[in-house]
Amino acid sequence: MKYLILILAIALSLFGSDKTHALTLGGSIKYKEGFTHFDYVNPKMKKGGILKSYAIGTFDSLNPFLLKGKSAVGIVLTYDTLMTSSLDEEFTYYGLIAKSAKVAKDNSFVIFYINKKAKFHDGKPITAEDVKFSFETLTTKGTPFYKRYYKEVKEAIVIDKYTVKFTFKNKENLELPVILGQLKVLPKHFWKNKNFSHSSNIKPLGSGPYRLKSYKYGKYVEYERVKDYWAKDLNVNKGLYNFGKIKYDYYKDQNVALEAFLAGEYSLRLEGTAKNWATLYKGDNFKKEKILKKEIYNASIGKMQGLIFNLREKKFENRDVRKAISLLFDFQWTNKNLFYSQYKRTESFFENSQLKATGLPSKDELKLLNQIKEHIPQEVFTTVFKTSVTKGDGKIRNQLRQALRLFKKAGYSLKKGKLVDKKGKQLSFEIILASATFNRILLPFKKNLAQVGVRLDIKTIDRVQYINRLQNYKYDMTLRPYRMSTSPGNELYGYFSSKYADTVGGRNYSGIQNKGVDFLVEKIVKAKNRKDLITGAKALDRVLLHSHMLIPNWYIDTFRVAHWNYFIIPKNKPKYSYGLFTWGIDEKKQKSLIEK
Repeated sequence: MKYLILILAIALSLFGSDKTHALTLGGSIKYKEGFTHFDYVNPKMKKGGILKSYAIGTFDSLNPFLLKGKSAVGIVLTYDTLMTSSLDEEFTYYGLIAKSAKVAKDNSFVIFYINKKAKFHDGKPITAEDVKFSFETLTTKGTPFYKRYYKEVKEAIVIDKYTVKFTFKNKENLELPVILGQLKVLPKHFWKNKNFSHSSNIKPLGSGPYRLKSYKYGKYVEYERVKDYWAKDLNVNKGLYNFGKIKYDYYKDQNVALEAFLAGEYSLRLEGTAKNWATLYKGDNFKKEKILKKEIYNASIGKMQGLIFNLREKKFENRDVRKAISLLFDFQWTNKNLFYSQYKRTESFFENSQLKATGLPSKDELKLLNQIKEHIPQEVFTTVFKTSVTKGDGKIRNQLRQALRLFKKAGYSLKKGKLVDKKGKQLSFEIILASATFNRILLPFKKNLAQVGVRLDIKTIDRVQYINRLQNYKYDMTLRPYRMSTSPGNELYGYFSSKYADTVGGRNYSGIQNKGVDFLVEKIVKAKNRKDLITGAKALDRVLLHSHMLIPNWYIDTFRVAHWNYFIIPKNKPKYSYGLFTWGIDEKKQKSLIEK
């Protein structure tokens, strides 16, 4: 017995502080233990009504965790996670399925204490066994994302019915406890006699605020609010998930979807096309305020969206070639003539945040960069990265001259109107798209490339084919976003690590394989404090930008939202979202507006 007590004492001494109701990478926790609700909700919001929404394309799966197939939009609403995020803080998570957590002092493990009231939709309690099953199933049978995301988690250990412990392979990754809090929990008993790897058609059982009600592949999917939802009165959920039903109708393309919205077929639209926002959201319904048009400030980090070079292709191996091509994308003309001057040019992978690299490297950054100088462009040390700037009048003589000099340096020459290599082969490449919406933006780019003898082919393909080619890296160039956070971590492995450059279904879209980049990613993921993380992120930002692995697009710091005027919206808005699930519906007003 003395020996057992001694072991227990040693084990307890390894624990960090007492159980905590929240985990954060943002430095501080806004909502203290015992808080009643988030500031941006109305805890007395009326429940009911139907949110009619939309999706583009089709779906053929009810399992969002598999690589095969395209899952139904909104299906994740049927699942709860161990912890849930606040929308007005940076990377802070509060107890949901897990009412609290405890992190080891040396960051060697995290323990989650499950709320004994937590249950699945069939009434079965959520236990530590379910959490362990979820982790092991997703990392072995789910998409490659989960294996990458949780690769530094050693194992899940069931301590008792409501306590589960995750041990770590290393103690340096401070993000691990937080990202484990994001784990969606699956019911072990439900999957006992089912093949998870081949379960696209199985109606899911979850524990979230909504359950799947009905669906028709490629047409629609409908969810209903779970009236006896176990977590409806938790502080993290008060004032949230107010819609009685949510229905997503599928449309062939964005143009058809927009027409349907204007006709009242669905409730709300987050507009992503500047031309549409400037020209099509007009008419009697707007004048009579049946439809409201709003621009809501977004403090979130600006995503890096870009035309990504596939570095696996020999034609793009030379950085000068990539830089030359990038020079010929005329953002200023595009913004003025196609975007109604609504956008700003993206010049950082961490745009609109303190992680963005500015000026030349600081002393702290140089300590990192000097260790990898043989692997990264020397411009990182001497030149502030800037995208090409034109007058916006379509005349880009300076950019054309610069591009031709770079092409010449890379071994190309202009002969009879074609840019050819030493073997006489013309430089040409193809951009694949899943939607024709982007064509009008690329046609001027194609024209500029033709002026220096480069042939560009723009190919729009159906979504299924696009996803297949994307997952297998069968493209020269494509359009993709990198969704960063203000506390970047494990997702960086998937985006930039050499180890995952050729993983089928991965997110290293460019195929970048660089020892310097790998080094910086490790430094960020294993940063010991916020200062080190910021330093590492700025250094990585510089290296990625100067590698010219993509042509940066643009960003906007507002949500462009149009909605039919039957929503009830809280006065306070969250900082990092437009807060759709804090909204409610005036059912009488909804009925009167949609009646024809």
